[in-house]
Amino acid sequence: MYGMEKLVLEKTAFSLPVAGAYGQTITLAEAKAEAVRKSLHFLIALSPGMAAISLPFAVASLFAGVLAYTAMELLRCSGVKVPFVSAITRMASRERDMGRFVSGPVTLGIGAMLALLLFPLPVAGAGIFALAFGDGFASLAGRLFGRIRPAFLLGKSVEGSAACFVATGLSVYLVSQNYMAALTAAFVATAVEALPLEDYDNIVLPLAVGAAVQWIL
Repeated sequence: MYGMEKLVLEKTAFSLPVAGAYGQTITLAEAKAEAVRKSLHFLIALSPGMAAISLPFAVASLFAGVLAYTAMELLRCSGVKVPFVSAITRMASRERDMGRFVSGPVTLGIGAMLALLLFPLPVAGAGIFALAFGDGFASLAGRLFGRIRPAFLLGKSVEGSAACFVATGLSVYLVSQNYMAALTAAFVATAVEALPLEDYDNIVLPLAVGAAVQWIL
């Protein structure tokens, strides 16, 4: 009897709504999924540090990670459960990802790889940090606090865009020590993040920010 009561309580707690800003509510499951997704974004910020030690190793690691994830995700889509990875993927999936290949980690790895291959390391770092922190905090802020959604942001919130601008500007300044580069990167990242690119913003954002920073520097 105790085991059944515990199972019911766990399921209920998992689905209870959590109050957000301005009366907005999200479920615990949605909050947990968003936290898992954004933790992957934050982890990609480690790649410039890896590249500072060895660029070939960093690129090879990202490439191997993309291949390994692709193989395991294809198995999951075929009904084969891959320990840990399948559980994490399901947990982090958005509603639009249900029943199909979850491409976010793939585009995330490709975006970081292309930035490292196409730009000098400080510039690539700026693009990758914009992806990791700008896009990452934009999604978290928009999900938890987003209320104002003007038409020109194409469904995104002012709160999320503001978080993207601040996070990108600060992170790029730490890399470049250049206010103009930081402001330019912040504007570019915020504009790209607002576009309806879905997971492909993981590729477009670091390249667009990298190109902007390289032009300024």
